[in-house]
Amino acid sequence: MTTQPVTGRPAAQPAGENARRDRRRALAAGTISAGILISTLDLTIVNVAFPAIGADFKGASVADLSWILNGYAIVFAALLIPAGRFADRFGMKNVFLAGLAVFTLASGLCAASGSVDALNAARVLQAVGAAALGPTSMGLLMVTYGPDQRAKAMRVWATAAGVAAASGPLVGGVLVNVDWPWIFLVNLPVGVVALIVGAKVLAPGRAAGDKKPAMPDLLGSALLAAAIGLLSLGIVKAPDWGWGSGRVLGSLAGAVVLVVLLLVRSARHTSPVVDLALLRIRDFSIANIASALYYMSFAATVLSVSLWCQDIWGWSALATGLAMAPGNLMLPFLSVLSGKLVARIGQVLSIVFGSTVIALGAAWWALAVGVHANYVVAMLPGVLLTRIGMGLSLAPLMGASTRDLPPASVATGSGLNNMVRQVGFVLGVSILVVLIGSPGGPDAALTAFRHGWWFTAAASAATALTALALRSDRPRNT
Repeated sequence: MTTQPVTGRPAAQPAGENARRDRRRALAAGTISAGILISTLDLTIVNVAFPAIGADFKGASVADLSWILNGYAIVFAALLIPAGRFADRFGMKNVFLAGLAVFTLASGLCAASGSVDALNAARVLQAVGAAALGPTSMGLLMVTYGPDQRAKAMRVWATAAGVAAASGPLVGGVLVNVDWPWIFLVNLPVGVVALIVGAKVLAPGRAAGDKKPAMPDLLGSALLAAAIGLLSLGIVKAPDWGWGSGRVLGSLAGAVVLVVLLLVRSARHTSPVVDLALLRIRDFSIANIASALYYMSFAATVLSVSLWCQDIWGWSALATGLAMAPGNLMLPFLSVLSGKLVARIGQVLSIVFGSTVIALGAAWWALAVGVHANYVVAMLPGVLLTRIGMGLSLAPLMGASTRDLPPASVATGSGLNNMVRQVGFVLGVSILVVLIGSPGGPDAALTAFRHGWWFTAAASAATALTALALRSDRPRNT
């Protein structure tokens, strides 16, 4: 009789522990997802706000405003790999929370900016925080769920990123209708709550072993950022300065010199920004070239539609977000279909197929869009085609970039591929800005945007052609 309470208590205790562990895991996953959500949202939400920001800052050209996107992408690209090294050295939780704090503070500064220069500076600070969130979010999810639930962790990450990417233009349209600073202010409550909860529930996520990893190459990161910045500056300013001017040629030459210095430094540093050994892996290098081309097309696609609908057709930011919504809302479902397509035809042909569909969508805009608004016939087919292509090709492209890497190099290779994608994004925005220029009227604008859409189609077609050089992985019929 006296043993009954003793035998009953252990049965209840594990259930309580399991409930607390599950609750803690859910809070941790929610916190990490919040960080992914706000940092990914800011990659797409700003595009819709471009015309509204330009209207507030009188005299700012599209070239001036392009740095709101490019400054963010340049710093984000340069700091991704160092942020991962810092996470290995100081713990993923510490770097994640520091990045979240910086990102949240910078969002407030973006909203309070009184000039384009101030906004660009705040966006650079925002990118510093986003770079810290990128490599730590996936690592923390892996720690949260454990190695036996790795697939679930990846689904949580992909879902958060997919929802942010899909909802960005629509959310941006709603917030810009209130006032454009709200696209940044919306990050503040999410960031503050995530910081408070994350400090309590996130696992430390420290690297195993007593020896701390080497410090990252911050000088190499500075060289990379300066090189991309000079390249973008030379491209964007070429129409004003002249392609043969000393300033343009100096910018482009300076970019080349800085890239050479970066490669020399990377060959000698113990923790380089660019791991040159990985570039000797054939398919990894080819997949990175394809990734750069893909993101050139992606950047031009999103920005061109936003500018066209608002500046030429005269639509509101909300109407523009709604115009892109049918395609964007398909992305989470297309990611599931993408996995089935890869199982059937392999990664390479999935990339080729998806990129070709994107090219067809951009070509549709170039041929069908006119000065007078005709959404259903002229714009919607291109929106659907480009998003279908993106949904079917992005995951296979990311998979192809790491499939031949040694297990110990997957994290470094993924960071390098993410960096290359951001460089492609910067080039896509820069080239589109040059092609659009400052047209004098609707007809001139139509010609300029058609050039931009043909460029988008060409970049997507080049992605498909580059992917054909990858080793075939088409499943054999049995």
